[in-house]
Amino acid sequence: MRQIRTEDAVGHVLCHDITRIVKGVTKDVAFRKGHVVRGEDIPVLLSLGKDHLFVWEAGQDMVHENDAAAVLYKLCGGLHMRPSEVKEGKIEVIADCDGVLLVDTLKLRRINALSKMMIATRHNGTMVRKGDKLAGTRIIPMVIHKDKLAEAQEIGAGEPILILKPFVAKKTAVIATGNEVFYQRIEDTFTPVIAEKVQAFGGVIFDQDVLPDNPEAITARILEAIENGAEMVICTGGMSVDPDDKTPLAIKNTGADIISYGAPVLPGAMFLLSYYGGTIPVLGLPGCVMYAKRTIFDLVLPRLMADVPIGRDDLAGLGHGGLCLSCAVCTYPNCGFGKGQ
Repeated sequence: MRQIRTEDAVGHVLCHDITRIVKGVTKDVAFRKGHVVRGEDIPVLLSLGKDHLFVWEAGQDMVHENDAAAVLYKLCGGLHMRPSEVKEGKIEVIADCDGVLLVDTLKLRRINALSKMMIATRHNGTMVRKGDKLAGTRIIPMVIHKDKLAEAQEIGAGEPILILKPFVAKKTAVIATGNEVFYQRIEDTFTPVIAEKVQAFGGVIFDQDVLPDNPEAITARILEAIENGAEMVICTGGMSVDPDDKTPLAIKNTGADIISYGAPVLPGAMFLLSYYGGTIPVLGLPGCVMYAKRTIFDLVLPRLMADVPIGRDDLAGLGHGGLCLSCAVCTYPNCGFGKGQ
């Protein structure tokens, strides 16, 4: 840091904030620490009584915080994202579409362990909307050595730390099962719940039906829906261990690959996930999805609607954070439910 004449400051980095005070009108920061002085700034600085400035001389091997934040942004940002304007040495990553955010947590941890720099992100698997903040990047000091940034670039090479998978308008079939619904002993209140949740992600309910507890009929109807163009099939009811509940057997008999029957999430332990032909999700939803505000379905649906594959390990990982507290005032997704991974 050294003192120089303001007229000679173009291209130099300010070491401190400079305040503008207009009596009875305002008191704010006219130039922030880290600002690179431009030619048009000189008259303004002189008008603020600054004939001399303290500036930082970085040297050829040092990178200013604004430029360093841009380097870190490039390690994070990918498709469907944009950078914010740099402010106080920080650049934020902004979503350009609705979707699911995937975070390479290993790369993230290794870069943050380098010290003198930081990248803070939202949770891996978070559902986001266009305009949401995804991450923030900056260095801790005002300047950083190029070699230090090179270490981060080496770790972050290849795929970006953040991937935003847009939601897809999936054609969805809903098959409600159960003798009590088929014979109209009770009203089907399950299908409207599913339709509302799917449509919230741009999905289309193009096929729906009600069937009795007949595994052969359910199997045939699932296959018919897929043949007619269903990109996801959701079966409701018949998921318990009761002898009359046949939905898991019916899904298995379609030839779908069963990822898991059961999930470490409450509500939603009796959830079934499978894929037909490797790409078409076929779900079995337990009754809790009908009456509980948030369940396993809310955790997996965004990923399914964004074509993010869900494996057995992914479901197992939901156990950490998989207990919904059924709060009197629900703040999901701004809570810990499903965020243990």
